[in-house]
Amino acid sequence: MLFVSLRDLQWRRRRFIIGVLAAGLVFAMTLLISGVSASFGHEIKQSVAAFGADAWIIPSDVSGPFTSARVFPAAEAQQIAALPGVTGAEPVLLMRSSVKTTSVHDINVVGIPTGGIIAPKLADGHQLSAPGDLIVDKTLHVKLGTTLHVFGRDFTVVGRTSGLTYFAGIPVAWVRLGDLQAGAVNGAPVATTVVVRGTVTSPPAGFLSISNAAVRHDLGRPMRKATSTIGFINLLLWFVAAGIIGSLLYLQAIERSRDFAVFKATGVTTRTLLWGLAFQAIALALSAAIAAYILSIFLAPAMSVPIVIPKSAYILLPVVAIVVGLISSIIPLRRAVTVDPALAFG
Repeated sequence: MLFVSLRDLQWRRRRFIIGVLAAGLVFAMTLLISGVSASFGHEIKQSVAAFGADAWIIPSDVSGPFTSARVFPAAEAQQIAALPGVTGAEPVLLMRSSVKTTSVHDINVVGIPTGGIIAPKLADGHQLSAPGDLIVDKTLHVKLGTTLHVFGRDFTVVGRTSGLTYFAGIPVAWVRLGDLQAGAVNGAPVATTVVVRGTVTSPPAGFLSISNAAVRHDLGRPMRKATSTIGFINLLLWFVAAGIIGSLLYLQAIERSRDFAVFKATGVTTRTLLWGLAFQAIALALSAAIAAYILSIFLAPAMSVPIVIPKSAYILLPVVAIVVGLISSIIPLRRAVTVDPALAFG
């Protein structure tokens, strides 16, 4: 029966190839969507780690430094730096803006003191040193030496990072704290958080200390609805793939009605028929999974957000493909078992 099923696929190879490409495209979409969802968590880890902090000091009435625009005097950092267990503390001002290159792009702007404990890892260029210096991520697609107009001031790109984004792919731009204060808050000496090296046991009144894990959790909060929606769409895509494979095999089952009648007339059991149809479904599903791997490689660069497909998705895809194939084989099986053996003698 397996040999007959293989020969049937060979006979209908054109339809088989079309089914592989159609189901493979659906499987590739599941990989890419999984990569988009995973990229949210990856970019959060990368961005929080770029500050090199052990703890974050924020006002007690906000949930996190990135999701609130609550400001306070930057001088609080000096008081925090004097606390027991603290080896370093620096004020940070987090803002959002837009910048025009070939088109308008949103950016996350981070104001930091120069020469301190915060030094983002650069792909090229140098760290902030002079007024008007700016470090930006490569996802903004600007070259070193480019002048950008941000918060009413001109900045020159002196360094570039790689992969530092948050809020679904929005690039991070780093400037001197004084430059950002002058442009964004009319020169007010304020900050939105204090980054700490060391341990804070008793933060100042009106403030609380949170860990990197808490910051990552809060930064991911705005993306949770999007992530859950992506998961639901992924589930729907699995059903679409099952429908493609099932409809293809059902069409073949209709065309093979006389074959099934002959099999049943010669004593072939329903279980044997099931194995033959299941073999075809699994062969189609696994071939589609291989096509999905190839398609995802070519489609990923065309996505507007970074794609980080987790290894677990690559491992899970063939397993799910087999399950989808087995479920899909039920559709043609129902057709096969209803065939009258007398048709073989018609």
